[in-house]
Amino acid sequence: MDKKEENKVLIRPAYRSEWKEAMDIAWKTFLKFEKKDYTAQGIKSFYQFITDPILEKMFYMGEYQLFGAYENKKMIGMAGIRNRTHISLLFVDEQFHKKGVGRKLMQYIFHYSTTEMGEQKLTVNAAPYAVGFYHRIGFHDTDRERDAGGIRYTPMIIEL
Repeated sequence: MDKKEENKVLIRPAYRSEWKEAMDIAWKTFLKFEKKDYTAQGIKSFYQFITDPILEKMFYMGEYQLFGAYENKKMIGMAGIRNRTHISLLFVDEQFHKKGVGRKLMQYIFHYSTTEMGEQKLTVNAAPYAVGFYHRIGFHDTDRERDAGGIRYTPMIIEL
């Protein structure tokens, strides 16, 4: 995707009707790129997180922000924020990897966080597959890699 194509990607808050589509992207992408880094327990924990009806209800109530990346009105990526400052999901459909979609989603979130939420920092628990991406966009580690319920992650922060 060159700059002209990248400009065709629209980033916006996801609609209520798009929750399942967003979680499907997260699950499909997780299985393709991240599953190998997790135990059976970690895979189950991740699946339970993205299918949790409480998380979905939080989204419907406006307590969990979900953003989508769209090309020709089709969702090609998604990102979620919980507790106003923590990126809890970021996934881009396989065919759009390394084409600027994840970076564009994060730029939108940076702007949203500072202008709409008044926040000056964001945190993320980066999966092993995503550590390099987060470093490239300005996050830095706050601790070594951890494991919680079979989910491996490196805690990170960025000052906006």
